[in-house]
Amino acid sequence: MQHIIDRFISYVTIDTQSDPTSESTPSTEKQWILAHKLVDELRSIGLHDVTIDENAYIMATLPANVEHEVPTIGFIAHFDTSPDFSGMNVRPQIIENYNGHDIILNKEKNIILSSSYFDDLLQYIGQTIITTDGTTLLGADDKAGITEIVTAMEHLIHNPEIKHGTIRIAFTPDEEIGRGAHKFDVEKFGAQWAYTMDGSQLGELEYENFNAASATISISGKSVHPGYAKGKMVNAVIIANKIIEDLPRHEIPEETTGREGFFHVHTVNGEIENATIEMIIRDHDMDHFLRRKELIRAIVKKYNQAYDDCITLEIKDQYFNMKEKVEPVFHIVEIAQRAMEDIGIKPIIKPIRGGTDGSQLSFMGLPCPNIFAGGHNFHGKYEYVPVESMQKAVEVIVRICELTANR
Repeated sequence: MQHIIDRFISYVTIDTQSDPTSESTPSTEKQWILAHKLVDELRSIGLHDVTIDENAYIMATLPANVEHEVPTIGFIAHFDTSPDFSGMNVRPQIIENYNGHDIILNKEKNIILSSSYFDDLLQYIGQTIITTDGTTLLGADDKAGITEIVTAMEHLIHNPEIKHGTIRIAFTPDEEIGRGAHKFDVEKFGAQWAYTMDGSQLGELEYENFNAASATISISGKSVHPGYAKGKMVNAVIIANKIIEDLPRHEIPEETTGREGFFHVHTVNGEIENATIEMIIRDHDMDHFLRRKELIRAIVKKYNQAYDDCITLEIKDQYFNMKEKVEPVFHIVEIAQRAMEDIGIKPIIKPIRGGTDGSQLSFMGLPCPNIFAGGHNFHGKYEYVPVESMQKAVEVIVRICELTANR
């Protein structure tokens, strides 16, 4: 346990926030710091063919220790953290033998991780929990996944009696801004299938995710002295408000669950002359997803007709539902399910209300379901991860390798 804690903390205390406004890969220079550390660590534990390319994509190999032919499989995690909340000066707190009560994250700022509000905490009574200090995110998304993959590879190296085929691992930048797989070299990786260790609570196993797009609406207004504005002023802020009001008011993240899709307006900037709305569009069902994009176009068309074509719209597809690519090779999900069951975990198979590198990789020819990394409350100050969940994730990785070799 202490080995996992030390490794995890050594990762999360390095700031690796990605930046959606940057056009470089990685999107921030600081991601290189952890990337180079990981390369050194992979070499030191004994992995082969450790490489890092000009975009900070890391790959390495654990050679097979069996003579018969076994499919090459992979495990993938990302080392950037979300731009939604500060990742600078992360100061993890370790709560041993958690008692089920509220956890004071920051006494001075009165920031409390409440077990009544975040009732998932009650699953982990008696366990060791790593939290934030209330001023940053933690970075378990996805440095817990990296910790688990590195620890599992180290375990397999130290225990050669555990039989496995060739295992490939990869760590990527910029997943949190939707670019984690954009420059991933699937052919170089050379695996028949892989698993991202990027899920949340213990037992999660996911092979469905949202179809996803972003939409940017730009509005050009006309500023006129308000005392003489009748029939002349075009207020871009007012138009932006009308557009948002025309969206289905209950189809938003805070009122949807399961396979229900949504529109999420996450940024609005504006003044009379110019206003911008940025949103994301999500749905598991492709037909519903296409209808959502058409609704945005129809709303923009409506107000263009009313306001003399003062609005522009840009919609960009981001990723699609990996289910289409995973179902034809469903045995890769069954292996992960069996691995969990073999070590006493009840699999929680459900659609991801988001996306992972695996969703894009699946459409690039590398089927890639998602497995729990153990953390909760990602992208904010209430993020935490039970150490025992990370230990179980290590066991799942090892067991998947073993089961693949035995098939």
